[in-house]
Amino acid sequence: MSAVLEAHGLGKRYGRRWALRDCTIDIPEGHVAGLVGPNGAGKTTLLKLATGLLEPTTGGIDVLGGRPAAGPAQLARVGFVAQDTPVYAALTVAEHLRLGARLNPGWDAALARDRIAALGLDPGQRAGRLSGGQRAQLALTLGLAKRPDLLILDEPVASLDPLARREFLQGLMEATAEHRLSVVLSSHLVSDLERTCDYLIVLVESRVQVIGRTEELLAGHHRLTGPRHDPAAPLLDGQVVSARHTERQSTFVVHGDLPGLGPAWTASPLGLEDLVLAYMDHSRLEAQR
Repeated sequence: MSAVLEAHGLGKRYGRRWALRDCTIDIPEGHVAGLVGPNGAGKTTLLKLATGLLEPTTGGIDVLGGRPAAGPAQLARVGFVAQDTPVYAALTVAEHLRLGARLNPGWDAALARDRIAALGLDPGQRAGRLSGGQRAQLALTLGLAKRPDLLILDEPVASLDPLARREFLQGLMEATAEHRLSVVLSSHLVSDLERTCDYLIVLVESRVQVIGRTEELLAGHHRLTGPRHDPAAPLLDGQVVSARHTERQSTFVVHGDLPGLGPAWTASPLGLEDLVLAYMDHSRLEAQR
């Protein structure tokens, strides 16, 4: 299976500050990949590098087998919805569709027209008078009607209310299944990724902490709870992702096969949010050492 996005040693620096550093990623085609991390982790920088809006300081990145934004053919294969789902406030919905048709050689007018009708959007309504959820749906329609091989979404629902967010993500999943898109969806809202993504990248403090198929990552991680364990004493050989201790109890998130620690210890599976938070915690503890 070929990759839709590959990065090796990728980094972007602004002056002395690294926005992204030593980033190595391989996202296979046919997945909805969730890119998650706290604000300032480097998610937007990575996606701007993938779309050719930024040039890397170190390393390299390939998108659909080529350099990002290398030419018209490459640009036509990638759809991008930036943060805040930008649209032109003074243009009507219909004018947005006509602009999309002029700018994109593979434009699917029927898809755009049918989707706008299904959403109940008035073609004569100016975008500036639409609700936040409607603007997001218009931006998604523009990205889908381009008929890209890869759709990149940079926190498109962060400012939406829960109902609008659910409707946007439902529309995205329906379009993904219908048109067999590969998607990279950035968000700091793990619940959104849990509903939509089958591939996961956790990015913390400009570095990739874990990457892989969501199902496999969840199956390979466990929570261990037991009696207080000396934090300075090794519990496992390099498998501890995060550790928390109270006066009487220790809780570890571990990656790999479960060790035999005796009947006093309990193992339980992790949810996606637990997994993400464990790697965020791991990064914080590593920085303190």
